[in-house]
Amino acid sequence: MANASGFFSPSVPSIRRRTQPSVGFYRSGFCSYEAINRRVFCSSAIEGADAGASPSEIRVQRLVGRGCKLIGCGSAVPNLQISNDDLAKIVETSDEWISVRTGIRNRRVLSGKDSLTGLAVEAAKKALEMAKVDPDDVDLVLMCTSTPEDLFGSAPQIQKGLGCKRNPLAYDITAACSGFVLGLVSAACHIRGGGFNNVLVIGADALSRFVDWTDRGTCILFGDAAGAVLVQSCDGEEDGLFGFDLHSDGDGQRHLNAPNKSTESEKNLDSNGSVLDFPPRQSSFSCIKMNGNEVFRFAVRSVPQSIECALEKAGLTGSNIDWLLLHQANQRILDAVATRLEVPPERVLSNLANYGNTSAASIPLALDEAVRSGKVKPGHTIAAAGFGAGLTWGSAVLRWG
Repeated sequence: MANASGFFSPSVPSIRRRTQPSVGFYRSGFCSYEAINRRVFCSSAIEGADAGASPSEIRVQRLVGRGCKLIGCGSAVPNLQISNDDLAKIVETSDEWISVRTGIRNRRVLSGKDSLTGLAVEAAKKALEMAKVDPDDVDLVLMCTSTPEDLFGSAPQIQKGLGCKRNPLAYDITAACSGFVLGLVSAACHIRGGGFNNVLVIGADALSRFVDWTDRGTCILFGDAAGAVLVQSCDGEEDGLFGFDLHSDGDGQRHLNAPNKSTESEKNLDSNGSVLDFPPRQSSFSCIKMNGNEVFRFAVRSVPQSIECALEKAGLTGSNIDWLLLHQANQRILDAVATRLEVPPERVLSNLANYGNTSAASIPLALDEAVRSGKVKPGHTIAAAGFGAGLTWGSAVLRWG
C-alpha cells in the first residue's frame, strides 16, 4: 500500500500488519487494491501493445504490482586529496581538533581538469557495468545535486556522457544532503506508476566551490564526490524498496544556507532623478553558512524519528535491518542516531574519515564501497537516511540486490 510518505510491499517480512482499505489513491501517485489485482490507468505506450491500436485502446489498465530493486552501484572521487594537516596550513586548526569533533581526516576536492559532470558520468558507468545494463537501455537519469555546472541542470550532460542514443529523460533534483534519498523515491514512483524499467539515480556535489576556506567551522567538513545506483523494475514479489519517509522545514533554512547575493551595478536614473531597479543586478551564491549546534540538534532529533516511521510503514523494526546508512555529515551525528535506534556500531556504514561530507554523494559513495568490499551482500536490508539544507530530511528502507 502507498501513501504520502511511504509504501508497503507484499514481499516484506512483517512484524505487524494493519488492516488496509480495499482501494486507495494517494499523493505519491500509487494505487492500492486489496483482494484484486492492483492496477493503475496509464496513457503511455504499453509493452507488447498492438502498434495499430487507437489511443483509447492503448489506455488499458496496467498492473502496478511491479516493484523496483537496486542492482548496481558506482562511485568516483577527485584526484586531489586534502588532509587535516593540509588545512592546518591555511586556517587555525589541527588534525586532532578536526578528527575529534567530526571524525574526518581527509577529503577530496575538484581541481585541474576534474569536473562534477565527469565524476557523475564515471560513477554512472560503474553502476551500469555492475548491473550489466547497456546505456541505451536507460529510461531515466536523475541527477541529485545542489551544485550543477550549469544553471539549468547537469543531468542531460550525464545522459550525453553515457552515450544514451535513445535520448532518455534526464533532470536534476535539488535537495542538498537529502537529495539521493529523494532520488530513490522518485525512481520508485517512475517505475511503479510510469512504466520505466531502468533508472539511474546519481548523487553528486562539489561543495568545495562554495566553502569559505578561511572559516574553520565549515571548510573542514566538506568534500566533493559522486555516487550512483541503477534502480530496475521487477515483479512485486522481488520489490526492494520497502518504505520511506520524507520531510522539509523551511523555517530551519536560517541554520544552513548559501543564499543568493547580488553585485552592485551602475545605478541608472529616470527623468525625475530617482534610481531605477533596472537592469537587474548580476547575482551569485555566497559561501555556505551553518549553525553547527542547531544542525546537530535537528539531525539527532529528526533522523531517528524518520527512520522509525519508514520502518513502521515497512512492517519492520530496527532489529530487522542489516545496515544503517546515514548521510556522512559528522561522526558524532552518526553515533548519536545509531544510539537512539539501538543499532550497534558494527552495523553502521561509515567512510566519513576518508571523504568528509560529500552532500548528495555521501550515501551512494558509502554504499558502493560497502558493496564492493563484500560488506553489503545481496539480500541485506538497509535503513538509509539523508538530512541537510532546506531543511530537508528523509529515510528509505531498502534491500540491496
